[in-house]
Amino acid sequence: MNANLEQTTLPLHLKSIMNEQIRNLEPKQLWNKFADLNAVPRPSKKEERVIEFMKNFGNSLGLETFEDPIRNVIIKKPATAGMEKYKTVVLQSHLDMVHQKNNDTNFDFSTQGIEMLVDGEWVRAMGTTLGADNGIGVATIMSILESKDIAHPAIEALFTIDEETGMTGALGLKGGILSGEILLNLDTEEEDEIDIGCAGGVDVTATKKYEEENTPNGVTAFTVTVKGLNGGHSGIEIHKGLGNANKIMNRLLYNSASKFGMRVAEIDGGSLRNAIPRESNAKVVVPDNMANDFTVTLNKIADEIKFEFKTVDPKLNISITKTELPKKVMNATDQKNILNAIYAAQNGVYRMSADIKDLVETSNNVARVLIKEGNILIQCLTRSSIETSKFDLADSLRSVFELSGCDVAFAGSYPGWTPNVSSPILDLLVHLYEKENKEKPKVVACHAGLECGILGTNYPKMDMISFGPTIRGAHSPNERVNIASVQKFWKFVQEILKNIPERK
Repeated sequence: MNANLEQTTLPLHLKSIMNEQIRNLEPKQLWNKFADLNAVPRPSKKEERVIEFMKNFGNSLGLETFEDPIRNVIIKKPATAGMEKYKTVVLQSHLDMVHQKNNDTNFDFSTQGIEMLVDGEWVRAMGTTLGADNGIGVATIMSILESKDIAHPAIEALFTIDEETGMTGALGLKGGILSGEILLNLDTEEEDEIDIGCAGGVDVTATKKYEEENTPNGVTAFTVTVKGLNGGHSGIEIHKGLGNANKIMNRLLYNSASKFGMRVAEIDGGSLRNAIPRESNAKVVVPDNMANDFTVTLNKIADEIKFEFKTVDPKLNISITKTELPKKVMNATDQKNILNAIYAAQNGVYRMSADIKDLVETSNNVARVLIKEGNILIQCLTRSSIETSKFDLADSLRSVFELSGCDVAFAGSYPGWTPNVSSPILDLLVHLYEKENKEKPKVVACHAGLECGILGTNYPKMDMISFGPTIRGAHSPNERVNIASVQKFWKFVQEILKNIPERK
């Protein structure tokens, strides 16, 4: 079945069949909880319904269930018989999901549940993000809370909000609400990895007002479109050299501005800060006598770019089509300055770690470019596992955008999670993984943002670890989760809970 089919083209009976396929996967209790969760709209900053869903779930089990002041949901479950003397465990995942869809997919994340299908060894969605990040973690915790035959110590289930667009749930969690000594974060994406560290981040936003001018006479208007890129997670996949639609669009426009007298009417590219931009659209005008040379040259540059990205983004499509004349265009001075600034702005890996092999230390994602009706908005997400390096790159971006006349603001800064190689829970997980799988896991730090570093500021004595099943294409409509890895992950979680050490 084609995963890019529009939602509205599917008859109800096909949707029912696909839903039944998901619910019959093993472990059934986990996949059923995932299906229940994915029926509830839960985009970041619009989590009202999933918060109520989770509270109703906890209350239906007769468990202590409450919201904290920032609207994180906490559900507490006593230890099973015989495990009362063991350390309390915090099981933690986030409720929100990234909302990305293909342009030809008719879908409203605010009102619709995710439509899923089994695609060979994977579960994926119909033209949208799947929500396995972090829905599989949430479903796992729900399954533990509901279980009557899984041995475990006392559990505090922490379901945070708004992880994907600011981590405000973790940032707002006060000390003293939780009493657990161990935290298991179920939000990483490689089944053979155990995470002990992550990057911090900061949002860098450049804005400016510019004067518009009447569209000159004797010009032809074109729409330039960049689409078909893979996109993906701007932390975990930033090292892959994937195409960034905003940077590709800017390269096209930069190269044609001075040669053909091109003027920009508007640019609209990318969406979320933590997603590598997949698409960008621009409306431009060029003098009539330059129109043919403009299209020939742009198509030549487009072919060169597609050749460069043929391995990592083979479906990249760049098109130039005639369109209606806009009424206004950007003034030439501001246009030159902003195209120069976007070209100069760092995108991708800035520095690799000198201490941990193959770890990206610092990076930036030029996530959003919106130039329209006299306003410029450029949004970036800068990440680093070293706080000083994070702000070094952020200051570099500030400098280049300020040189173009923009105002630049930093916001949403959150700390990284410093690896603790002496962690007792790490020793336990490595031992259990090796026992279960006859091989050692990879102990790593990741370039994504995990909530562990933030939670550790108010719970500094809590021993933390992060792990999860294999997820590919997170933060893009190509998101998918490996079925066998979920089965492996589920067994591993249960084994960990059975082997939690006693309280001292």
